[in-house]
Amino acid sequence: MSRLVPHPLMSATLLLAWLLLTRFSVGMALLGAAVALIAGLAMAPLGMPAVRIRNWTKVIRLLGIVSVDVVRSNIAVVRLILSGPDACAARASFLELDMSLRDRHALTVLAVIITSTPGTTWVEYDPESGRLMLHVLDLIDAAYLTRQIHERYEALLLEIFE
Repeated sequence: MSRLVPHPLMSATLLLAWLLLTRFSVGMALLGAAVALIAGLAMAPLGMPAVRIRNWTKVIRLLGIVSVDVVRSNIAVVRLILSGPDACAARASFLELDMSLRDRHALTVLAVIITSTPGTTWVEYDPESGRLMLHVLDLIDAAYLTRQIHERYEALLLEIFE
């Protein structure tokens, strides 16, 4: 099975996304399955190991936390934008964090979380030192945000992937 579907989680996710974005029919399901299988086979020569989820309950918890954080960030960014350009420029800053994460999949998920949260952008990551640089639109307390990222995201990602 692993030769035919070397990346089952990626293939299943791709098929699910395909079915959600198209009208459901048998033909679309078959085409989506073919695309998902071909994409999984195309990933095999890249030498990327298949994703191994160690704790599915933590995945669900992380999804809930991220969903709430994205909604809160959307509200905060809207308020900031409506308060005028001076408010945005006053507290925009770069933040450097020392990360314990080393797994490529976990880092990819963290990059997606940070980038999809309004007001934060993943700028740079140094794999040798584990140093992550972010740009934050409204940085009020650097120590608090650092603690939040470590406790809310990094800790769960460590339990999920490593």
